[in-house]
Amino acid sequence: MFGLDESIASFSNGTTLLVVVAVSMILGLRHASDPDHLAAVATMIASGRDHAARRAARLGGIWGLGHATTLFVFGLPVVLYSAYLPEPVQKAAETSVGFVIMLLALALLLRWRRGVYDGRTPHSHASTRTGLQAYGIGLVHGMGGTAGVGVLLLATIESRPLAVAALAIFALCTAVSMTVLSTGFGLALSRAPIARTFNHAAPALGALSLVFGVWYALGAQGLVPYVL
Repeated sequence: MFGLDESIASFSNGTTLLVVVAVSMILGLRHASDPDHLAAVATMIASGRDHAARRAARLGGIWGLGHATTLFVFGLPVVLYSAYLPEPVQKAAETSVGFVIMLLALALLLRWRRGVYDGRTPHSHASTRTGLQAYGIGLVHGMGGTAGVGVLLLATIESRPLAVAALAIFALCTAVSMTVLSTGFGLALSRAPIARTFNHAAPALGALSLVFGVWYALGAQGLVPYVL
């Protein structure tokens, strides 16, 4: 995002294990803060039946695990054989990320429209996102940008075993970061002042996420400027 990954990766010379591990961890932590990740996680957590931190952490962790799975599976051929996804497939993957964000935003807006957040609809009667759904969302989301990750690792790490280890660390740190971020969202949304006003904030969050998802999908197709 905005050249940050390239700047971080430039600190590694591809020969020092400690430096490579540190760079991989920082890349993973920073990757989790990408706007598309934040938009997806925020709407996923907010669309849940409750906002308990434990549940938010669980969903975020499972989401991150799905993301890490795809990131590693699709990144492995890149770091080993420079086998990148064909451009049409990469565009389709990025576009699917945009659609996932849009679907999550629409789910949030629908729940708001039904009165879930103002007490008109009992939470016990509202649908809740399952771990399997969160994992599936993570799998789809992890496909976006995997070729770029491979480029960074290939550009900074000469040893293939070390590159694979760095990719695994990158994926793991991204998953851990998503768990921490999700826990933070859950803690914030469970606070009484925020919980009482969330009904007013939900449509704004949903609308912004929806617009972002549309822009992300169009950007992946080259129809609008795409700067992330």
